[in-house]
Amino acid sequence: MFARNKIDNTQVLSSMKAKHQRYEALVKAFHADIFRYAYWLVKDRSVAEDIVQETFLRAWRSLDALNDEKAAKAWLITILRRENARRFERKQLDVVDIDDVFIHDETQQADGDINQRELHRLLGGLSIEYREPLILQLLFGFSGEEIAAQLNLNKNTVMTRLFRARNQLKEAVEKQDENRGRING
Repeated sequence: MFARNKIDNTQVLSSMKAKHQRYEALVKAFHADIFRYAYWLVKDRSVAEDIVQETFLRAWRSLDALNDEKAAKAWLITILRRENARRFERKQLDVVDIDDVFIHDETQQADGDINQRELHRLLGGLSIEYREPLILQLLFGFSGEEIAAQLNLNKNTVMTRLFRARNQLKEAVEKQDENRGRING
């Protein structure tokens, strides 16, 4: 009974030694090519080294499945490609609740700045008799009576001028929008 175990152990050790020699021959023959291919795939030396190491580890585990030595390079490349794909399967992306994220939209501010400059330009285009009461109302919040007192005018005159100033601004904005429409298409 002891002799039988001794024979089995010897066979196992010689089989392992043969597997080890096959593996070393495989690594020596194809390591440079496999690394070159890995580097070409990932464009990062350290990641390529990791993938190659995992490739040869998997090759060691499955070496008994390699029956045709001529297909060894293709077999290793297949393992490498699968290992590279596993790298992306393992990668976990950060997930963020969309309701918790605030994105500052600078285009709105830029549009607001353009609109404000445009409004200043249009206000500047009004005659002084219409511009002055409108600015007093818009910027300072004065009522019609307060504007009348400031400008030494009748309240009805101020209210008429405010009405006409708003209408002139409205027409200028509509004309500008109409011109933009023609320019844009």
